[in-house]
Amino acid sequence: MSREIRANANGRADTRADTRPDDKPDRTADGKAKADREPELKALQAALRAEHAAVYGYGVVGGRIGDERRADARTAYDAHRARRDELRRTVRGLGGEPEPSAAAYALPFPVPDSAAAVRLAAELEERVAAVYSDLVRATEGARRGAAAESLREAAVRAARWRGGSVAFPGLAERSRASADGAAGASPGA
Repeated sequence: MSREIRANANGRADTRADTRPDDKPDRTADGKAKADREPELKALQAALRAEHAAVYGYGVVGGRIGDERRADARTAYDAHRARRDELRRTVRGLGGEPEPSAAAYALPFPVPDSAAAVRLAAELEERVAAVYSDLVRATEGARRGAAAESLREAAVRAARWRGGSVAFPGLAERSRASADGAAGASPGA
């Protein structure tokens, strides 16, 4: 329904709800039908979930990291907060409702000291890179460029934390998960 402003018989403005249904399907800000944006919205929501987890994870990293790497952790934390906020705006702009963050996230391993905090930071970046590689595939235009830039930034941060890089950032996490799943499968399955 839309609202129209008309002049009534007395010449005064009359605002009444127009009860005619809109002929246009639900559209996003860029003019595409919302149904056409579902794969993109799913990938954006996955990236948002990853950024929520990274922000949480860097809170843990910051509490355990040594003084010599604390500035790196703070810079990464700020970058993930900015990406999270940007993703929220993008999801809203496409007509979606941004997923809220969880109260807490399960860590992949205990983080009792600075060395474990460095490993966690690298792991967070690799996981974020994996999600952004999916987002690159699901988007186009400027959003694809932004997703590729986010993938690059996560890969660079992961390399800095780990001290080395991988051939295809964002895919290493998937290959590890696939290998873990295959190792747990029984031979007769």
